[in-house]
Amino acid sequence: MKRTYVKFRCSLFEKKLLRIKAKKSGLSVSEYCRRAAFGDKIIERLTEEQIDLYKMLVKYGTNFKLIGNMYRKRDPKLTAEVTKLAEEIQNHLYNFKK
Repeated sequence: MKRTYVKFRCSLFEKKLLRIKAKKSGLSVSEYCRRAAFGDKIIERLTEEQIDLYKMLVKYGTNFKLIGNMYRKRDPKLTAEVTKLAEEIQNHLYNFKK
């Protein structure tokens, strides 16, 4: 149970910045400061726009894989290019998750 208060001084700009960062991570200012002080990992939450873009990239990656499979026997060069593009999208999605 948290009953003790800790106060520290900061400028008005620093206070606003703390509020903005706490809001982006979905935490209260006190929880954000607590996690930062103890070196815990603070993860910024995704916005609706970022989630929509992520879903769109997943859809494009799947579509390019399907296109590559469709032309596998007819045009191997096209299949290689499309598969390479699908792998690049998957790499970006993997980096996005980190």
